[in-house]
Amino acid sequence: MVSMPTLPLEGASPAHICPFDQACSYLEAAAKELRLDQGTLEILSHPRKVVTVSIPVRLDNGDIRVLAGHRVQHSDILGPYKGGTRYHPAVTLREVSALAMLMTWKCALLGIPYGGAKGGIAINPQHYSVGELEKITRRYTSELIKDIGPAVDIPAPDVGTSAREMAWMMDTYSVNVGHAVPGVVTGKPISIGGSRGREMATGRGVMIIVREALADMGRTLEGVKVVIQGFGNVGGAAAELLYQAGAKILAVSTGAGGLFAADGLDIPALKAYAAENHRSIVGFPQAVAISNAELLTLPCDVLIPAALENQITEENVDQIQAQIVAEAANGPVTLEANRVLEGRGVTVLPDILANAGGVVVSYLEWVQGLSYLFWDEERVNREMEHLMVQAYHQVIKQSQMRQVPLRLAAYTLGVGRVAQALSDRGLYP
Repeated sequence: MVSMPTLPLEGASPAHICPFDQACSYLEAAAKELRLDQGTLEILSHPRKVVTVSIPVRLDNGDIRVLAGHRVQHSDILGPYKGGTRYHPAVTLREVSALAMLMTWKCALLGIPYGGAKGGIAINPQHYSVGELEKITRRYTSELIKDIGPAVDIPAPDVGTSAREMAWMMDTYSVNVGHAVPGVVTGKPISIGGSRGREMATGRGVMIIVREALADMGRTLEGVKVVIQGFGNVGGAAAELLYQAGAKILAVSTGAGGLFAADGLDIPALKAYAAENHRSIVGFPQAVAISNAELLTLPCDVLIPAALENQITEENVDQIQAQIVAEAANGPVTLEANRVLEGRGVTVLPDILANAGGVVVSYLEWVQGLSYLFWDEERVNREMEHLMVQAYHQVIKQSQMRQVPLRLAAYTLGVGRVAQALSDRGLYP
């Protein structure tokens, strides 16, 4: 077994499962299937650069607090680094390192000329004012000013961040270099070079992959029973698009709990309710309140975990009743739980495929920003759907050819492409 890089522990993730060790396990499985040499595996197992910066911020009450911000750049073998920036209390260096590695394989799988990166600050953004969040974001950006750029590393929104934070990042970078640089981040407002279709992109990609998987089973989205853990940018968009396609959304949830309706939720009414109640779905009158734990175990055709990692574990996997699990979040199914699901014949649509719509449209936004030529939403959606469908069928073909589950097939494609590029480029010096 390859020796993995040593990173500070910084606390435990949910269910005490280390996301970085899990990411390395998937890499090792793909390397074994591909028969990669030990040296190549060793290189791909280590992030190229790990940056941790101090972020001093003066709070609204006058107190000064020093936060720690991370940016992990896993690989730039295929192109500039690409990855989100998350603000969440559970952010650790190991988690960020795992997500950076997953982004490398995701970009390679989709045929996008990027390498993987990820950033984060361990804060709960709800505990800070808008002014404090702006100070935190701008200082974080300025500390990373030499490590990001449109040809170096392009951040994007993630858990706890949005177009607002990307606008602050773009402005901070632009002020420091002396001219507007729209290509330094993606997921920013349309008014400053953002792409149409970006807000719904990840959820749309999930819908597309679920649709393709059902088609292979001889089914359509019409009448399919769907359960979604999460009702934020990803889960909410997936729910809306699946509802429009005729699917029956039995349940959704947020961190405060979930909602269940046996005949299906009225998603437009629920979105309107959430908009009027500060994004909260608690108290929605046309549904029954359930916990997130209960939601995951509901009988359904499709289960979409669209929240955080490590939600389906060996502790609850035996209670999962879905025929398809589509990973809209990063790493929501643990390694052991994945083995159990695959062993039971459950179709697991892996995160590096199912939730890739966001990075695809981020790539399209970057292309538009570099060319200063912007497209309408129809073209953006069309280009994204083409890449998503193409990747899905490549994964299916790889799975059938190698006689392996979809996750391993996806990883062999992503890892294999990076390994081939590494071989073609050679090792410097």
